[in-house]
This record gives sequence, structure tokens and C-alpha cells, in this order.
Amino acid sequence: MKKNNFGYLIREGVRGVFLHGFMSFAAVCVTVACLIIMGSFGLILYNLNVMVQELERENEVLVYIDETYSEAEAKSVGSQLNLIGNVHEARFISRAEALTSFVETQNDSGLFEGIDSDTLRDRFVVTLEDNSLMRQSVAEIRQVAGVADVTAHYEISEGFNTIQRVLNIASAAIIAVLLVVSLLIISNTVKLAMYDRKEEISIMRMVGATSGFIRWPFVVQGFLIGIFASAIAFFLEWGIYNLLAGRIASIDTLQLIHLVPFMDIYPVVLVFYALTGFAVGVFGSLLSIRKYLKV
Repeated sequence: MKKNNFGYLIREGVRGVFLHGFMSFAAVCVTVACLIIMGSFGLILYNLNVMVQELERENEVLVYIDETYSEAEAKSVGSQLNLIGNVHEARFISRAEALTSFVETQNDSGLFEGIDSDTLRDRFVVTLEDNSLMRQSVAEIRQVAGVADVTAHYEISEGFNTIQRVLNIASAAIIAVLLVVSLLIISNTVKLAMYDRKEEISIMRMVGATSGFIRWPFVVQGFLIGIFASAIAFFLEWGIYNLLAGRIASIDTLQLIHLVPFMDIYPVVLVFYALTGFAVGVFGSLLSIRKYLKV
């Protein structure tokens, strides 16, 4: 493409943005709103997944060792547990530690004075990499020599997995709907500009202008609207997220909710907004151009 032609296409694209200033402004506002809603749902889903993963780590599997094993023999079982693929950590708890921990949780510890720790069994507290594979992992743990019994709360693990699946489906549906809305808004904005220039487009076609030469100014117009909207949405999302995180941190009853710092995830958010703005702007324009290029 010649340099002069490239400059012309860019100028025409910028002119198209201001040709219908109100429609362009409306397209930017609607796209910003859609991007913020999409980004907010994505950030909520990400934070919920992080919190669910943290809760899953607390959903531990208790592995009781055969009572005939000495403490040294019981500890040796841990090396076999750690060899199981889905095991993140197997932490040993001796009989004495188990008794002390149990007594501390009781209201009247005096009732348990004199109880011999040998009445309990050595155990391991096992955390898994992926709790959705808990049943398979527990089956493998039971096969380890020296394991007498295993306690696992499958219903909690499966409940977390169900929550994650529902959130993923709901967020994907909402994001898809908002993407379509943004595409239609930008498409209609570009259509309006093309309608005003339909005679000019017809003349250009008759004198031999290529489809690409006619198409590019409108693609540039859609691109500018999409990128401008994504930049505004990114900085608004940044401010809203930090404001919300600060408010949550200041409320005592919400201390269990920990939002990931925005600075830890902003590169992903920035790329998502930039790519979404680009795709919505360019493809929204291309959708509206095809009809007029048939003239």
C-alpha cells in the first residue's frame, strides 16, 4: 500500500469517527459499559476461583496409620504418600500431637487428663493438588502399606467443583451476550457513516476502486472506537476494582474475602481489553461493510 494511500485511509477513518459524533460517543459509552461488565465478571470469577482453591486446600484428607506401627515406621509411610501423583503435601501428626490438639478444642480440658496418647493413632493430613480427583486419590492412598483408614469429605470437594462449573457457564454466557451487543452497536455506528457516503462508495466502485480501498477507512473507524473504549474501560476497571478492594478490606465482617491485588493481574486485564476492543471494533465494522460493497 502506498504511503499516500495509507495516510488517506487513516484520515478518512478518523473523519468517520467525528462524522457522527453522537453515534460514535454512544458506541464508545456502550462498548465501555459492556467491557467493564465483562471484565468485572471475569475478575469476580477469577477471585472466586482463587478463594475456592484456598478453601479446597483446607478440605484435607486424614490418613490414619496402622496402630501397630511405631512412630518411625508411621513417618516412613509419608514418603509413599508423597509419591502419589495428586498429593500436594502429606503432613505427619503423631499420637501425642493429635491428643493435644483434640484436648485444646474442648471446653473442659480437665476431663481428658490422664488419657494415654496410645489410644489414638499416628496420622497424616494430606492436601491434594486437584480435589476433583479426590476419590481416585483416596483409592490410591488406601493401597499404601500401613494405611489403616482414610477420612475424606467428598461432598465438600464436589460442591466446590459444582460452584466453579456454574460460575464458568454463567460468566461465559454473560460475556458472549455482551460481546454481541458491542458488535451490533459498533456495526450500526459504522453503517450510519456508510449510509451517508453510499453515493460516494458507488462512484468509487464505478471508477474501479478496490473493495479493500473502500473498506479500510471504515475498519479504521471501528478500530479507533474499539481501542478508545477499551482504554477507558481498563482505567475505569482499575479504579473500581481498587475502590472495591479497599472497601472490602475496611469492613470487619468481610475479612474472609481476599481480592487479588490489581497490580498482580493488570497485564492479563490489559491484554483482554485491548484484544476485545480490537476484535469488537474491527469485526463490527466488517459486518456492516459487506452490504455496501455489493453495490
